[in-house]
Amino acid sequence: MIARIWKGRTKVDDYEEYSEFLKRVAIPDYKNTDGFKGLTFLRNKKNNVANFTLITFWENLEIIKNFAGEDFEKAKYYPEDQEYLLDFEEKVTHYEVFAED
Repeated sequence: MIARIWKGRTKVDDYEEYSEFLKRVAIPDYKNTDGFKGLTFLRNKKNNVANFTLITFWENLEIIKNFAGEDFEKAKYYPEDQEYLLDFEEKVTHYEVFAED
């Protein structure tokens, strides 16, 4: 199994609204991809910025390519992200999951 990790930042004022957007648009998009195993969305507020970390779990890299495209290390964004995100990380990080409890 592969973990794919993305990070994003918004204004604190957009904390709840962006969270709702992610639940309404992004999460269903992930769930509709065959080979998707689950996700964990993390968020916090620090120094007047809202921080989001998304960890998604996939069967393998080929499945991630079905979701993200051939350049699977490139971050995937939605058009609405332009309204919220302060910056756009170009790449995500992948890890092989070798143990879980």
